[in-house]
Amino acid sequence: MEAEIEFITSGSITSPQGFRAGATYAGIKKESKDALDLGILFSEVPCVATGLFTTNRIKAAPILWCQQQIKSGRATAVIANSGCANACTGERGLADTREMAELVAKSMGVSPEVILVASTGVIGRPLPMTLIKAAIEQIVLSMDGGHDLARAIMTTDTFPKETAVTVRIGKSQFTIGGVAKGAGMIHPNLATMLCFLTTDAAVDIDFLKLALKRAVDISFNLVSIDGDTSTNDTVLIMANGLAGNEPISPGSQLADAFQQALDRVCIYLAKCIAKDGEGATRLIEVTVNGAPSVAEARLAARTVVSSPLVKTAVHGSDPNWGRILAAVGRSGMEVVESKIDLYIGQVCLLRAGKPLPFNEQHLAQILSGSEVQISLDLNLGKETATAWGCDLSEEYVTINSQYTT
Repeated sequence: MEAEIEFITSGSITSPQGFRAGATYAGIKKESKDALDLGILFSEVPCVATGLFTTNRIKAAPILWCQQQIKSGRATAVIANSGCANACTGERGLADTREMAELVAKSMGVSPEVILVASTGVIGRPLPMTLIKAAIEQIVLSMDGGHDLARAIMTTDTFPKETAVTVRIGKSQFTIGGVAKGAGMIHPNLATMLCFLTTDAAVDIDFLKLALKRAVDISFNLVSIDGDTSTNDTVLIMANGLAGNEPISPGSQLADAFQQALDRVCIYLAKCIAKDGEGATRLIEVTVNGAPSVAEARLAARTVVSSPLVKTAVHGSDPNWGRILAAVGRSGMEVVESKIDLYIGQVCLLRAGKPLPFNEQHLAQILSGSEVQISLDLNLGKETATAWGCDLSEEYVTINSQYTT
C-alpha cells in the first residue's frame, strides 16, 4: 500500500500530536531585535528516543550527557541554548549541563534522566547559569512554540530551519516534524550543528535507531559547508506514540512509509543548512551516478561538494569544470577518466572522458543562479548519491574572523 506524504504548511517540531515548545531570551548571546537563545521541547507523554552525535573527539558537555541518557531509549524533553557551546569547559561544563536538565525536570515533574540537553555557540566559555535558571522559569510552552524554538537555536543562521510532514497509509496517519540549525562548522559525520525530530507515531526503539541512521546517512552526512566538524553536532528523535498505530518495526506495514517520510524531513533540513552556509550565495547540489557502490558514490559526491576550489569557482561563476574532475580523482575511489560524463545544469561538458565545446557565457549564467546542479556519471556501476553544499565567499571569511568580537 502506497503512502501519501505531504509537507505541512508552516510545519514545525510541534506539528506532531502531544509536543509543545517555547523559547525566551536569556542573555546568553548578543541581544538583537526579537532575539531568542533558550528553548524547550516537551512531550506530554514519555517518548521512545534515540540520537546521533558528533564524531569529533572533542565533545561538548551536553553531548556527553545525551550519549549517556539516550542509552535508556527514553526521553521527555530537550532544552537547548545558543550563544555558548559549553564545550571545553571541564567539570564545570558537565555540572552545568546536569543542572539545566534538573531545572527542566523540576518544572515538568519528571526525572532529569529523561531530559536531553543541547548547546551551540562559542567554544571554551562557561554557561551563564544564573541567567539560564531565571530564563527557564519564563518559558511558556505551546503547540505553536516550535517556531520560537527554531529561532532560539540559531547562531549565524540567517533563517530558521523547520518543517513537518503528515503521512497517510490505509487507516493510519502520523506526523513527523523537525527543526535544525547550522551554517558553519558543517562537514559530514555529523554534518549538522543541531537537529531535533519528533513524531506522534508509535515506533519500536530498534527500528527508530535504524531509521534515523539511514535518514542521516542520505541527508546530514552529505552536507559540507566548510570542512569543519563541530564539537556539538547532535541529531535527536523522539516518538510519543499518540497517533495510536501499532508500533512500527522492521518489516511492518508502516516501516517503509515512516522511513520515506523521515528521509524527506531530513533532506529538506539538510538542504536548508547547505543553502544557509555562512556567507553563501548559492546552493550546490552534486549527484554522482554510476558508482560501483553507495559508499563510493557518497565519497565522490562529498569530495566534490566540499572542494574549496569548486566552491570558489561557483561563487565566481567561473566555468572551470576541471576542478570538479580533479576533486573526483582525489576522492579515494577508483575512477576511469575515459568513462566519465559531466554536466553542469543541462550542459554536458564531458562525455566518455572527452571535453565537449560549450558556450562559456551561458555556463557562467547557469553558475550564477541561486542553485547550481552538478552531475557526474562514472559509468562503473549502478549506485548513486547526492550531496549538498554552498559556494565559498569573502563573507565567510568576514563572519568567522569576527565570530567572538
